[in-house]
Amino acid sequence: EVQLVESGGKLVQAGESLRLSCAASGDTFDDYAVGWFRQVPGEGRQGLSCLSTSGFDYSDSAKGRFTMSMNNARNTVFLEMRRLKPEDTAVYYCATVIEGKYNDGLQSNEMERWGKGTQVNVSS
Repeated sequence: EVQLVESGGKLVQAGESLRLSCAASGDTFDDYAVGWFRQVPGEGRQGLSCLSTSGFDYSDSAKGRFTMSMNNARNTVFLEMRRLKPEDTAVYYCATVIEGKYNDGLQSNEMERWGKGTQVNVSS
């Protein structure tokens, strides 16, 4: 089974950019849809982007500022975040679900395996 480890979170100032990574071990992403989510205290996990055999999908909150990509080895995905805002402060997670076993890769309750997350703090 695939194991996920996120990295790259840190404290940045508003307007800056940041790239997060999610590394898979035990498997590649070949047989999975993989998504990026974020969560702030007291709220549920918000879907940001998803990569599947259908291509990339982005939530409205991610479109225009966030870009998801994957390396050639298909074992690491990235989330490039630009023009960061204080409201982007959250714990960012990646998650996977076996291809064909979900309806909407931006819904957290559809995902099966999760990393532990990486904290992003954006100061004003």
